[in-house]
Amino acid sequence: MDPISAVVITKNEARNLERCLRSLLPVVDEIVVVDDRSTDDTVAIAERLGARVISQAWLGFGPQKNLGDAAARHRYVLSVDADEVLDEPLQQAILAARRRGLEGAYAVSRLNWYYGRFLRHGLEYPDRKIRLFPRDAASWNASAVHEALVLAPGLRVARLEGHLLHYTYLRLEEHVLKANRYTNLAARDAFERGRRASAAKLVLAPLATFLRAYVLKRGFLDGLHGFLLACMHANGTLLKYAKLRELARGDGPPR
Repeated sequence: MDPISAVVITKNEARNLERCLRSLLPVVDEIVVVDDRSTDDTVAIAERLGARVISQAWLGFGPQKNLGDAAARHRYVLSVDADEVLDEPLQQAILAARRRGLEGAYAVSRLNWYYGRFLRHGLEYPDRKIRLFPRDAASWNASAVHEALVLAPGLRVARLEGHLLHYTYLRLEEHVLKANRYTNLAARDAFERGRRASAAKLVLAPLATFLRAYVLKRGFLDGLHGFLLACMHANGTLLKYAKLRELARGDGPPR
């Protein structure tokens, strides 16, 4: 079977990491953990489970992942975040692809966990991501938030069955705190690319986000969770454009 290296970036992920790595062990030949100087038990957990740990001060999401991909021993890389877990159908799909011979890149569907349940509607599903790829034909971009994998032209992408279980937020408070940090990054990134937010954009974009999440993407089928998530997405849009307007006025850069 074609060998695979798993690459995981970490920063104080002791709560999640063992669950993640144990789901990787049956399907990969090595695990590389790129750790941003964790102060909890992250490194100890990684080493106990046989991972090769690289200590690296934070470079950004994409550059941190690229460093891990470059350090991998095998051509094919499975990129997984520390709060993600391969379910059994996805494990079997990866093993089947290995037996057939890996070719091109592979996308997976993420099943996202919010405040006590997985959501199968709204903007959260199917949330497809390319996560298995030849490292000589793909690299992560340097976007400050929501880094993307850039593939070589013509590289075929197949879809794997099963799910990548994404344990995003255990509590609403965690989501609120992270949304504030991510909208800082998103506003700064947009500002540096020359984007600006009009008053109309500030008013209409959050409304459009809510309607897309709750109505068009059928978030209402997830009940109260779907409503909360649609509101959080709309709030994130509002914060991003409000912070972008602050930057344009010179009121201080979000960090």
